[in-house]
Amino acid sequence: MAFVYFAKAFGGAYMKSSITQIERRFDIPSSLIGVIDGSFEMGNLLVIAFVSYFGAKLHRPRLIAIGCLIMAVGSFLTAMPHFLQGPYKYETSVSHSRDINTTESILPCLSNHSMTDADETPDLETQTACEKAVGSSMWIYVFLGNMLRGIGETPIMPLGVSYLDDFSREENTPFYLACIHTVGILGPMFGFMLGSFLAKIYVDIGFVDLDSITINHKDSRWVGAWWLGFIVTGTIILLSSIPFWFLPKSLPKQGQEQSQSKSTELAPVGEQENFLPEENQEHDEKEKSVTFQELAKDFIPSLKRLFRNSIFSLMILTYLVAVNGFIGAITFKPKYLEQIYGQSASKAIFLIGTLLSQCNMDCSCSLKHWDPVCSYNGMTYASPCLAGCKISTGTGKETVFHNCTCIEEMLTPGVNQSAVLGQCPRRSDCDRIFKIYMVMSVIGSFISACGGTPGYIVLLRSIQKDLKSLALGMQTLIVRTLGGIPPPIYFGALIDRTCLKWGTKQCGGRGACRLYDANSFRMTFMGLITVLYFLGNILWCGLYVRIVKRQKKLALRNQAKENGQEGTGASNGHANISISKNKEDTDRESTI
Repeated sequence: MAFVYFAKAFGGAYMKSSITQIERRFDIPSSLIGVIDGSFEMGNLLVIAFVSYFGAKLHRPRLIAIGCLIMAVGSFLTAMPHFLQGPYKYETSVSHSRDINTTESILPCLSNHSMTDADETPDLETQTACEKAVGSSMWIYVFLGNMLRGIGETPIMPLGVSYLDDFSREENTPFYLACIHTVGILGPMFGFMLGSFLAKIYVDIGFVDLDSITINHKDSRWVGAWWLGFIVTGTIILLSSIPFWFLPKSLPKQGQEQSQSKSTELAPVGEQENFLPEENQEHDEKEKSVTFQELAKDFIPSLKRLFRNSIFSLMILTYLVAVNGFIGAITFKPKYLEQIYGQSASKAIFLIGTLLSQCNMDCSCSLKHWDPVCSYNGMTYASPCLAGCKISTGTGKETVFHNCTCIEEMLTPGVNQSAVLGQCPRRSDCDRIFKIYMVMSVIGSFISACGGTPGYIVLLRSIQKDLKSLALGMQTLIVRTLGGIPPPIYFGALIDRTCLKWGTKQCGGRGACRLYDANSFRMTFMGLITVLYFLGNILWCGLYVRIVKRQKKLALRNQAKENGQEGTGASNGHANISISKNKEDTDRESTI
């Protein structure tokens, strides 16, 4: 269980870390990325109710193994577009016309051809052929692969946790869950580390000459080797499925296996199940005699029993609000860190660098192009043409632009009028603020994680034993449906509204956003998260009060029962005490 929790978290975290790379590779907006990210919950939604209810009556370990196999297939499918598409072509406005007698290149600002926006828009037939050639719909493979991951992950939590809780001592279950979640927490850490490493490797490594690439990993057009990580995560998930194929359908209750004979320990799995405690044997025989139609008939009444439990319903609502904030935050956190802390975030300076002016009026520059250069005055221009640059020297990442007339306007005569590829460095205080932000994130994550295991225990102890798998499944269904699918979509749509510069697709039309208004981005992103978490904490307080009240009522009821038995005769005193204790245990499990 710990291994599979690590594997699924590893794959999920890598998917989150690759969101920006996928957005750039397929030239799609953040709102569509939100739909792709939400496909995981869509897949989960398709099967969670049936898996949670009927899966509890079937061979739970094998269902988990099948789920892991489906998750691995989904990861491999997600990586497939890389092998079906051609090489990645990023947009650039630099067309070199090199003088054969010199090492200098003539830039578009001195070219005679026009680069107006109208000339760049292809006709419908050309655009259709172009889109077919570059495979503009390949993101559908990512959508389907992520959906398969959601379907495959469905049985792990409800069936795995209920299987563990059924056969372990009640006092040991919290410890086992803590161990599983502790190992599982390592999954996101390794997932984001892998994402960070592969983001610095060019997407077409091994297929193109890297010396010809004019951008680096800090450029907003850069796409890392996102596909390679899905092959790695798919392999890990596939390995995690192997042990579950060999686990039995049922196990002896922990602590009772010592009463079995040594021959039982050496017996095959099928024979071992015949040596279960009498209570479990009767339960299994009853399960075998129940038909599928009878199980289906009991499904609706079981749901009614479940949602009549006020503690369960309130927990679902609380989780729902909290998960909305968490999913929105984790989906776009890499983009937030990149946009807020990874570059100069001044909207005013950027706008100056892109409003046509007298210095570049003769250059016929296009406002659609995004090929940023940094001048020695600290200003980022959207392209060398808008900077008024006449010539360039060097090749690839070492290209330097000279005689930039727009830079001359901002400086005193005689000062360096050159520019280099890429955006200007971020403000000097960004590093210090970033460290503070990360420290606060770690503290917040630690506090939030402290409630993970207690939350599971409260949920498990608040419902009847036969409803545990169904309760965990319905919790996953509702929380992932309303808390997993909508947040990436509405977070992405609101983030798109803060875009300052949109990229241009190879076939024309609006592509992925290249630069955001940092202030608007921060207020939108952090504002949404703060509101959702604040509301979630209020609901947690209400849930705590409700649990305390129920515990007090239960304590008074038990005390009244004990007082009512004080007058019984000594001859049957021991029997009454035993009956009372058994009834208390039954009441506690069914009503707490």
